[in-house]
Amino acid sequence: MHAITIPEPGGPEALVWDEVPDPVPGEGEVLVEVVASAVNRADILQRQGFYNPPPGASPYPGLECSGRVIALGTGVSGWAVGDEVCALLSGGGYAEKVAVPAGQLLPVPDGTDLRRAAALPEVTCTVWSNVFMIAHLRPGETLLVHGGSSGIGTMAIQLARAAGARIAVTAGTKEKLDQCAELGADILINYRDQDFVAELKAATGGAGADVILDNMGAKYLDRNVQSLAVNGRLAIIGMQGGIKGELNIGALLGKRGAISATSLRARPLEEKAAIVAAVREHVWPLIADGHIRPVVDRELPMSEAAAAHRILEDSGHVGKVLLVAP
Repeated sequence: MHAITIPEPGGPEALVWDEVPDPVPGEGEVLVEVVASAVNRADILQRQGFYNPPPGASPYPGLECSGRVIALGTGVSGWAVGDEVCALLSGGGYAEKVAVPAGQLLPVPDGTDLRRAAALPEVTCTVWSNVFMIAHLRPGETLLVHGGSSGIGTMAIQLARAAGARIAVTAGTKEKLDQCAELGADILINYRDQDFVAELKAATGGAGADVILDNMGAKYLDRNVQSLAVNGRLAIIGMQGGIKGELNIGALLGKRGAISATSLRARPLEEKAAIVAAVREHVWPLIADGHIRPVVDRELPMSEAAAAHRILEDSGHVGKVLLVAP
């Protein structure tokens, strides 16, 4: 088969479409013929040499895909050759075939075509596990989403809206904020020329956010704590703004606040399977009913993964960038 390889870490040009051995499904795994994958920030970190796959995972980038089941490993039940699926991966999505633990497979939801389903696994699992399973967002509460126009952000807006929450977002342009509003965001903050702490407090009568979904990490840590409501929960899922920040524990105590920090890729198989099962139970019906949809900025051939990485790094996109297999 062909896959995107990374012979040496570097810029987008480090991504090479090359011929590699076919994967073989192990016990409890399913072999999927890939129709599409989606680009995530973690793929860029892997390309740069900063985020290696966990032991035993595919060396190729790509944390999600959609496609068709073409073979079953031993011990697999509930799936059959020919099933149309999408999957949460530890790697290997930028390829024509990938072996997937059966617990990380999802059926393509009703109302979504097979190709666009590649935009769903990583964002739905990230948002559901952090905002709902850990931070327990409730109806009537306020959710602040940093990077509201990203793949994660566009899904968080839709899921929070379906849950009856009030949604605040940050984004860098009026156009992106307008698209966030179309998805259901109520409070729109341009982080380039507005202070999100002041804007959020003004919009909530000084209360702040009950839950904050943060992709920035260190750069926003202090201001996120300032922005929390009493009993607020800060969920950190990224480090785009650095890895080391100073935490005002007194301020956090004053808010009776909580901070969680998670990633999906290195979690044990049983934890990922539990998240995938929860997404199938709670999120898939919302997609089938038309309440939620994948937001896709554009599609590119998988062999042009370098161009897709440049698009993500330029941050001009809204939603997901897909890579379509030959």
